Amino acid sequence: MSGTKLPGANLEHLATWLHDEHPGLVEGDLTGVLIPGGKSNLTYIVTDAAGREVVLRRPPLGHVLATAHDMGREARVMGALAGSAVPVPQVLATCTDDSVLGAPFYVMSKASGTAYRTRAELEALGPERTGAIIDAMMTVLADLHSINPGPVGLADFGRADGFLARQVGRWRKQFEASRSRDLPGETALFEALADRVPDQGPAGIVHGDYRLDNLLVDSTVDGDPITAVLDWEMSTIGDPLTDLALLLVYSDLGRHPAWGDAVTTAPQAAGYPSNDQLVERYAAGSDRDLAHLGWYVGLANYKLAGVMEGIHYRFVQGQTVGAGFEHAGAGVESMLANGLAALGR
Repeated sequence: MSGTKLPGANLEHLATWLHDEHPGLVEGDLTGVLIPGGKSNLTYIVTDAAGREVVLRRPPLGHVLATAHDMGREARVMGALAGSAVPVPQVLATCTDDSVLGAPFYVMSKASGTAYRTRAELEALGPERTGAIIDAMMTVLADLHSINPGPVGLADFGRADGFLARQVGRWRKQFEASRSRDLPGETALFEALADRVPDQGPAGIVHGDYRLDNLLVDSTVDGDPITAVLDWEMSTIGDPLTDLALLLVYSDLGRHPAWGDAVTTAPQAAGYPSNDQLVERYAAGSDRDLAHLGWYVGLANYKLAGVMEGIHYRFVQGQTVGAGFEHAGAGVESMLANGLAALGR
């Protein structure tokens, strides 16, 4: 949807606020388009009278948990990473006044590049270019995890102590809130995770949802093709190996014929590395201890199984609208089994 009147983005109000609070950032009236496909925070491309483009981010419409869609957190972490080895858009303006757009928001620069999500998109580039893109993706992840949060102003951005144990407890609560059937694998995986929480390494910045389609890529360059890391709404300070493990689980799901379309089919493309190769590429740029990576992969499976069980619960309660939700519950038990298997590795 495009134009001057967009759901959640009154561009007349936005233009007035920007002209008053950030003179010169935009010129004249604004038009915009809502970027489709987002399942959480809303993203718009906004164009001014001179043809310059910026990006607007705001929370979803309707009632949301403020902590889950905190615009200030997204803007803060990207501001902290400006000039680092992790490419991020430039934050241009932030607003906490709900009277402007009905919710807090921020405006950032528009980064160039493509968010690759499907096998077909990558295979159009060829296996060599695909491999180079994924290599760069792993290098950027290792670079992110090497940044000390304190010196960049993020020491209080999260609570690292006890992070892993809290994650286990948090996702057990998610299952309890969505309990509609007997899931023996959930109890087994929860107990195994809780009994074997590893010692955490140095605190680091956790993206929270790091994967290929949350990056922008310039596939034409010979050097580093990653132009921006996006979607920082789940970022915090904690144990960064949770990012690596979640990426590995996403890659497993993407290779599965039944689940690839629901996540991303990119891992099916020729040239996309195996999970072992992904770990090798990460380890080449990181000094973090990977001895207990199987536990982290178990936790990542538990987390995603909890998300899917929540969707299944809402479906059986008649609280969802649209197609595809009836399949959400089918993969929960297999993910729980995958998590238990990862703990044994």
